[in-house]
Amino acid sequence: MLRTLCRAGGALLQQSQRTVPRLWVTPAQQRWASNLPMNTVVLFVPQQEAWVVERMGRFHRILEPGLNFLIPILDRIRYVQSLKEIVIDVPEQSAVSLDNVTLQIDGVLYLRILDPFKASYGVEDPEYAVTQLAQTTMRSELGKLTLDKVFRERESLNSNIVHSINQASDEWGIRCLRYEIKDIHVPPRVKESMQMQVEAERKKRATVLESEGTREAAINVAEGRKQAQILASEGQKAEQINKAAGEAQAVLAKAEAKAKAIRLLSDALTEQNGNAAASLSVAEQYVSAFSNLAKESNTILLPSNTGDISGMVTQAMTIYSTLAKTSPKPAAVVEAVEEKNEDLVDQLTSSQ
Repeated sequence: MLRTLCRAGGALLQQSQRTVPRLWVTPAQQRWASNLPMNTVVLFVPQQEAWVVERMGRFHRILEPGLNFLIPILDRIRYVQSLKEIVIDVPEQSAVSLDNVTLQIDGVLYLRILDPFKASYGVEDPEYAVTQLAQTTMRSELGKLTLDKVFRERESLNSNIVHSINQASDEWGIRCLRYEIKDIHVPPRVKESMQMQVEAERKKRATVLESEGTREAAINVAEGRKQAQILASEGQKAEQINKAAGEAQAVLAKAEAKAKAIRLLSDALTEQNGNAAASLSVAEQYVSAFSNLAKESNTILLPSNTGDISGMVTQAMTIYSTLAKTSPKPAAVVEAVEEKNEDLVDQLTSSQ
């Protein structure tokens, strides 16, 4: 019995010292997990880890986090898979774009193990396989884009690479979560041409902005002249309106004054000795008109008896008496004149 136990202990010691396959762990885990855990019958599996157990060389089961029991000698922990999100640096590589520009590009890959069984038995080295797949997929996707689109469509390029990796890595139990391009290096000559293109674009933009500024200035000047002409025309219109209103008021004042004079004249004629006063006024006007003869024109018409002033006054009074008998009363004449003046004022007001 003692000999059997010694042989079993020696076998376990040799197994612990034997070279083990490459583990699917992060670099931090590789520093302390250089060897696989030993079968101590009672095992405690950490959270977010999956231990793959083989019984007599064949897959037996996957230990879940927590307390687990194994049979010594028969059961062996073959793989330890981390279920956390794993970050892998994709080495820098060269790729040719659609417009034949050679680029140096690298990236970062984020993935997670979904099936520990497939990750252990589906591929020999999962990290190496995923890295190579990411590099070949990146070269393939870059060959479909031109240089300008590579810088503008990095997000769509990343999503296409993730989709292509997931199609191939499903059989390995690995899921690619994200792929990010870190740096894109272009040849020096291409970089110089890109800088020249950027400078030309900036000069073009500056020229366009300057022309737009000149156009806006010309538009503003034209708008100012237009507004000035409009304001000047409105001022002339207001001036003409005010002038017409003043002329209308002047005509109205003259008409009212004339009506008032006619009213006073009619009242004076109805009084005693009104005819004598009218005769005196006619005689004065005749003398004044006779004194102005031949001052404005050389052609004049004179009556045969220009020196008979009394005869002329008598003739004027006779005409007045005849008109006074056939015409309406002076008050009616005044009212007719006032109505005519009011019609004239209305016409002037409506014409404005």
